[in-house]
Amino acid sequence: MRNLFYLPNITAGLVSVIIGVTSSVAIIFQAAAAAGASPAEISSWLLALGLGMGIGCISLSLCYKIPIVIAWSTPGAALLVTSLAGVPMPEVIGSFIVSAILVILAGSTGLFEKVMNYIPRALASGMLAGILLQFGTNVFVAMKSQFLLGFLMFIVYLIGKRLFPRYVIILVLIFGIMIAKVGGLLHLQHLHIALSKPVWIWPKFSFSTIMSISLPLFIVSMTSQNIPGVAMIKSAGYTPKVSPIISITGVINLILAPFGGYTFNLAAITAAICLNEEADHNPAKRYKAAVYAGVFYLIVGLFGATIVSLFMALPSELVLVVAGLALFSTIGLSLKSAMENEAHRESALITMLITASGISFLGVGSAFWGLIAGVLSFMLLSIGREFFKRD
Repeated sequence: MRNLFYLPNITAGLVSVIIGVTSSVAIIFQAAAAAGASPAEISSWLLALGLGMGIGCISLSLCYKIPIVIAWSTPGAALLVTSLAGVPMPEVIGSFIVSAILVILAGSTGLFEKVMNYIPRALASGMLAGILLQFGTNVFVAMKSQFLLGFLMFIVYLIGKRLFPRYVIILVLIFGIMIAKVGGLLHLQHLHIALSKPVWIWPKFSFSTIMSISLPLFIVSMTSQNIPGVAMIKSAGYTPKVSPIISITGVINLILAPFGGYTFNLAAITAAICLNEEADHNPAKRYKAAVYAGVFYLIVGLFGATIVSLFMALPSELVLVVAGLALFSTIGLSLKSAMENEAHRESALITMLITASGISFLGVGSAFWGLIAGVLSFMLLSIGREFFKRD
């Protein structure tokens, strides 16, 4: 029984899921709402995501006998918040399917690392920083209408970051709910316990959504999630074959995309909880923590409708603050990665500014144009400089 119900395994899996969900579910909610999804469709998104992550964690960890934690892409969800407004839901689903196919191809051909090497990491980080920038500013924009709520949550974040960095977003969410309750800001009539039901949406495909959603979603997920996820697994001493794992996440994505499963990838930060010795002193048995994480993700998916009703009961400012604070670290790391290489700095800055501008041209969103402008400027500033040096 110890082998099956070992408390550190269970605890590590549970904490991993709690941190993963509470730190970014607000962004998922915003992304689905930006696409005009109904409450039933939003709960279907959470059901698909929970099932996909659960199945991925359990099957891959049991197959490889190492802790492999699958997660939704938080930066990818942030991209969707800024890209889905006005896009018909069938085209949204179509863009998820195309992104999944790109992931499958990247994994099955073994070109995952090679494809990513064509895009300088600084430019991918600049695009990510530009996508996330408005989430960071929203923390302070929310204070315009609910200053006390936003300000106190921000102070709790700073204190929690100092004392309990691993649980800071959970603390901020709980504290925010308490403040909202005292201030009469909760809409408890929306709160109810219910199981999620799948909602199938037939996909449609368009060039503009493929270029403005599918391609940036693929790039963001691969560079900001899968590459760090692989590095995290290897840093813990495990050496799995990466390409089949990437392909499997793409297949899961392809199957669940019509229900709202926008992307699945390797976890990095939350995976660390299942990869360290606190999960199990024996490295050969730590995979069980990831299996338990999968079980808890299945439960999250089944009760996605309850999570949706909870966020509908919360004031919008609270959701904005939680989502923004959850991304502070990612924004900082993206800016550092974008600016640390002096030779790439200006190209990365151009990428970030165009992406953050929100411009749209030919029906294609700013993330794509930011990346294109960054690549062109990189070629002119870097490659061109080398050419003239040779002369």
